[in-house]
Amino acid sequence: MYMKKVDVDKFYITRLMHPRHTVLITCFNPENNKSNIITVAWSTPLSHNPPLIGISISPKRYSYNLISKTGEFIVNIPTIELIKEVLFCGRKSGKDVDKFEKTKLTPKPARKVRASIIEECIAHLECKVVNQVEVGDHILFIGEVIAAYSNEGLFKNIFDVKKVKTLHHLGEDLFVTTSSEVLK
Repeated sequence: MYMKKVDVDKFYITRLMHPRHTVLITCFNPENNKSNIITVAWSTPLSHNPPLIGISISPKRYSYNLISKTGEFIVNIPTIELIKEVLFCGRKSGKDVDKFEKTKLTPKPARKVRASIIEECIAHLECKVVNQVEVGDHILFIGEVIAAYSNEGLFKNIFDVKKVKTLHHLGEDLFVTTSSEVLK
C-alpha cells in the first residue's frame, strides 16, 4: 500500500535527511590562544583516500572566521550524556562567551593542531582545511584528517553501540541516539 506524497516546505527539506550525527567542532583563536566550540549537525565523510571530512558552517558564525584564519578544526564526537553542553554550544557565540568555561567541558591539547580536543567526547578527528566551497548560505570546509583517535574499548572499526550512545539531531532542539540493536 502506497501513501499519498505531500509537499515539504523548502526551509525544512534538509530535515528529510535527518537524523544527522551531531558533533562538536573545536577551532582556535590565535589572538587570545583559546579554543572555541560550535555544534554542527551538517558534517559528513567525503573521501577515504585521502581521508576527508566536510563541515558546513554559516559565514555569520564566529567559528567560521576562526577556521578560515587558522585552516584547522577538530571534529569531537559527543554522546547523549552531553546533550545540555551540545545545546549550549549551538545557541551561544564564542565571540561573547567562553564555552569551555561555561559548560565545564575540559580542553586538552590535540596531537597535531592548535585547537583543543574536548576530553568528555569519545573520539576526535583533527583536520587541516584543504578547501572551502561556498554552498549557498554556508561554507563547506573540507578538512583532511591528520589524526584520529577514540576512547579505548569503544571503537574497533565501528562504535560499540552497547557501550556508546552517539547523538543525532532530528531538527530544532530534538535529538535521538543509537540503539544497542544491530541489524544485519
